[in-house]
Order: sequence, then structure tokens, then C-alpha cells
Amino acid sequence: MVKSEERIEGKALSASRSRDWRKAMSDHVAYGLLVYTALQIFVTVKALSEGSSTALPYLALVVLVAGIIPVCRWYEKRWAVLSDAEAADPALAGEFRRDITALWLMAIGLPFGLTLIFKMLLEVF
Repeated sequence: MVKSEERIEGKALSASRSRDWRKAMSDHVAYGLLVYTALQIFVTVKALSEGSSTALPYLALVVLVAGIIPVCRWYEKRWAVLSDAEAADPALAGEFRRDITALWLMAIGLPFGLTLIFKMLLEVF
């Protein structure tokens, strides 16, 4: 009787560990957009507003946030087209890790990189 309980628990445990790559990527995209936007607001706009008294930093924010949405949507679409069987396939773990690593590097690194570029441009002009 103990073996059947372990087996039932084992099945429940393995069922809970199967991951839906579609939902996981959708979650990462949503959180990545939030992080990117917050960093854009606090890092880039602050740095730009220190060097400019115009509305340019805020226009830049809108353009940069609008520009990142298609890129994030591309990552989400890439995984959204998976069938139910593919969505739970553990063989896709490496590709998934590669995509979320690129997504998070972009979400965190791009605002800092853009800030550096804008600061250099402000010094030149």
C-alpha cells in the first residue's frame, strides 16, 4: 500500500514539474517589459533630463518602450505556436533558457546601454 501511495505522489510530483513553455515565456515577457520600462524611467529619463530641459527625454521614453514591444512579442510568438505536446517537452529547456537569457539581458542591459549612448551624444552636441 505504501508503494501505491508513493507512485501516486510520484505521478503528482512529475505532473506538477512539467512546464508549459508557452505560459512561462509569456510570464517572462510580461515581467521583462515591466523591468525594462521601470529601468527606462528611472535610469534613462533621469540621465537625459539632467542634460535637457525639453520634453525630448519623455518622447525618447515613449519611442524606446514602443520599440521594445515588438521584440518581446517576437519572443512570445515563437513559443506561443507550440502544440500542447511540444509545450511540455523537456527537450526544449535549452532553447527556452537561451531565449529568456537574451530577453533578460535586453530588458536589463538596454536601458543602461541607451543611457550611456544618450549621455555621450549630449556631450558631443
